[in-house]
Amino acid sequence: MARVYMIAGGLTPFKKRYEEKDFRLMVKEAYDAALADAPRLTPDRIDGAVGSYFSDHFTRQLKAASMVQDFLGLCPKPSKRVEGGGATGGLCFQSAWEAVASGRMKVCLAFGFETMSRVSTWKGNEFIALASDTNFDFPLGGFYTGYYAMMVRRHMHEFGTTVEQMAMVSVKNHLNALYNRYAQSPKRLTIEEVRSSPMVADPLTMLDICAMSDGAAVCILADEERALELCSNPVAITGVGSGSDTMRMADRPHGKVPLLPHEREKDYRDLKYPGVHSFRGGRMAARQAYEMAAITRPLEELDFVELHDAYTSSEIQTYEDMGLCRYGEGGRFVAEGHPFMPGLDYGLTLLHAGTMPVNPSGGLLACGHPVGATGLMQAVFAFWQLQGTIEKNLGSEKLQLKNPRRGLIHSHAGTGTYITVTIMEKP
Repeated sequence: MARVYMIAGGLTPFKKRYEEKDFRLMVKEAYDAALADAPRLTPDRIDGAVGSYFSDHFTRQLKAASMVQDFLGLCPKPSKRVEGGGATGGLCFQSAWEAVASGRMKVCLAFGFETMSRVSTWKGNEFIALASDTNFDFPLGGFYTGYYAMMVRRHMHEFGTTVEQMAMVSVKNHLNALYNRYAQSPKRLTIEEVRSSPMVADPLTMLDICAMSDGAAVCILADEERALELCSNPVAITGVGSGSDTMRMADRPHGKVPLLPHEREKDYRDLKYPGVHSFRGGRMAARQAYEMAAITRPLEELDFVELHDAYTSSEIQTYEDMGLCRYGEGGRFVAEGHPFMPGLDYGLTLLHAGTMPVNPSGGLLACGHPVGATGLMQAVFAFWQLQGTIEKNLGSEKLQLKNPRRGLIHSHAGTGTYITVTIMEKP
């Protein structure tokens, strides 16, 4: 199996609406930025592509990835589209990794986009709700904000998680985005402002939830020989994992917690797992990626995490799935300040700021969530973070960590039906 590196990445800003560009032009903008990032790479060196977008409904166009392939001038090279709900971008990144790791391609382009502004918010929510079981859940009002409200209510009941702890996630990610020129919703918030914003599905308010977006992202992956030839500071992909779960939460059985390397069975002797408070697909994805990357103590061996925070509650749940803290301790993990960036003033008292920065980019909450692009956006930010080029790419050094060596990106679909975890390292 060939070792795989990321050698270039590009983004468009994520916005509520791109009135002047369709999906092809958005991807081309991100693609051109990626090529400019690796001047020794020319399009003829790209062997093929993987494209990702979530919904044909938003684009009102079937086979849109084929149109992008043509627009980028990559025909007749191989191409395919992948789709997996909110995890679409993460699955695309891992599909490109597979193409290179298998030896089928030496250089592979991963591109993703979404144009969600073409419809009203309610129609967009309906399209997203079609990613639930349309025979059972959807006719009963299966909108995702309702699912996540139910899940966090159970988390609060089981573990004592509070709405103030959830609001701290929103405060953190929106403030981080003040230093990210690609973000859709940068702002300075207080806990009170998060809690007083309009209620969507109790206890989730508008500021607990990410926004629909337009945007595109591109990553270029290569084998070791091409990476060293085409890029002066490539980033290695050292761990890949994925997990899944039943579409309907009511079908999920109870069993033992799949343990991570630093955990013991006695840690969760009394935990009813997974219930609706945890994502066992995320636990499986993390375990696979950690094993491949030889990570045994994630809190100590990772330097940052970019995770899928479609809801403040799901960020807290994911801390636990990835073993950054024990199940039930996610609320306390954020309340103590661990996932905040060191050196930034959030207007909060944080005892342990910077232990494990989570979503330095601002995450989905503040960057936005153009679904097919989101997982690739995480990879681009992790790439820049590990290269030490945050200031160059964002125009501010505020989000640059000091000498990060290893980061994790995490992409999540539905109520945990597809989840990907990928470990990226500075060689």
